[in-house]
Amino acid sequence: MHYGILLLTFLSVNLDFFFMLIFLLRRYPVVKVMWGYLLGNWVLLILSYLLGKALLLVLPEWLLGILGFLPIYMAFHDEDDEDGHKTSRSPVWSVLVTYLSVCAGCNLAIFLPVLVGETLPHFMLALGFISLLTVGAVLLVKGVAQVPAVETLMAQRGEQLMKLCYVLIGLYVFWDSGLISHVFSYLP
Repeated sequence: MHYGILLLTFLSVNLDFFFMLIFLLRRYPVVKVMWGYLLGNWVLLILSYLLGKALLLVLPEWLLGILGFLPIYMAFHDEDDEDGHKTSRSPVWSVLVTYLSVCAGCNLAIFLPVLVGETLPHFMLALGFISLLTVGAVLLVKGVAQVPAVETLMAQRGEQLMKLCYVLIGLYVFWDSGLISHVFSYLP
């Protein structure tokens, strides 16, 4: 497991949600937001891992390197996420539903190629690492939410940063899966 790529993946798929966190943290207690966000990440990571394992049963790993096109596609796909915020009695449930409605598509598309070849022990380490990043993100966003310069910077450059990260992740998946070396092995 390459933790730098895992960190880059987490940051890129969650940059847009960091804005949502600012609003959610103003509305709900930090612990409730943290649990909802953690549950959302766990659901999407487990789905990505299981889908990757299912694909490995029928396709060779090097061919799954083609999944690297998903993050690159997401980088150039200009469909803005809808604010899927729902109201509910439970703050944890509200954060979970908001996270899944805002981030499910891109998270699955980005994490699937990154997790596709991982063993269960490596996946569990990745899940723990992402959990730590999730808690850290909530605490960091809570701390910087009052800084106007941060909000302005993210509003102006957040989407471009996210797209650059998606392209880098896609290129990493191509390289790491062996797809590039497999393709070049057929060239004279």
